[in-house]
Amino acid sequence: MTARNMITATQWWQTALVRIQPGEIALRGYPIEQLIGEISFPQAIWLLLRGELPTPAQAKLLEAALVAAVDHGPQAPSIAAARMAATCGVGLNNAVATGVNLLGDVHGGAGQQAMSMLRDLRDSDLPLPKAIEEYRRWHRFLPGFGHRFHPRDPRRDPLLRLVAEAVEEGVVSGEYLVIALEVEHAIAPVPMNIDGATAVIYAELGFPPELARGLFVLSRSVGILAHAWEEQQSGARIKGPIPRPLLADYTGPALRDLHDGRKPQP
Repeated sequence: MTARNMITATQWWQTALVRIQPGEIALRGYPIEQLIGEISFPQAIWLLLRGELPTPAQAKLLEAALVAAVDHGPQAPSIAAARMAATCGVGLNNAVATGVNLLGDVHGGAGQQAMSMLRDLRDSDLPLPKAIEEYRRWHRFLPGFGHRFHPRDPRRDPLLRLVAEAVEEGVVSGEYLVIALEVEHAIAPVPMNIDGATAVIYAELGFPPELARGLFVLSRSVGILAHAWEEQQSGARIKGPIPRPLLADYTGPALRDLHDGRKPQP
């Protein structure tokens, strides 16, 4: 291997995240033995993503957003897919990966989209009410508002209450909270949902929109894991008995015969 190749290989494996030596592991410079038992998992997440430890108040907000999004029932596509995968005899990691891989723009991307919207409104040269009006004119829907299942998302109020408390304590600025509430007012009676509320938190905490999606994926992975494990423990197999309702949902043509006596036209 040439010296040039050695330099390229060295650069490829460079990282500012963790220092690994024989008998040593340090996350962002902190020895792992000092972190174990001293910081929470949300604090460790913040440390790796942001480079420094959060304040207790910042960690509290981050943890609230992570807890709020862990699960939304077996009908959620990512969780339904993980449960289905678990019935096929694959390993737990395969089932979890199946669910995580469904978290894309349609299912799992609304938080990132809501955060981008809030940033666009913040950066607009127009007064906020006018900026919202123009945004609505050019966009088909507003991410982070309304819910197909909940008339009012039960996760909205406690999350926004925590943000308001953090504003009062000087932990965050509150600018994104003001924008989100103004949007909610403009489209009333449609309320903010989990994606909008967590977008406010992640924006207030200074995370970029892309990481907002990543943090949602990290959170929802907990629910995906729990459902995959529950399904595995049930011993169900997809090739076993299928519930009757699933057999009654066919909406295609009635049963027909390929050999019904008609001959092809010459």
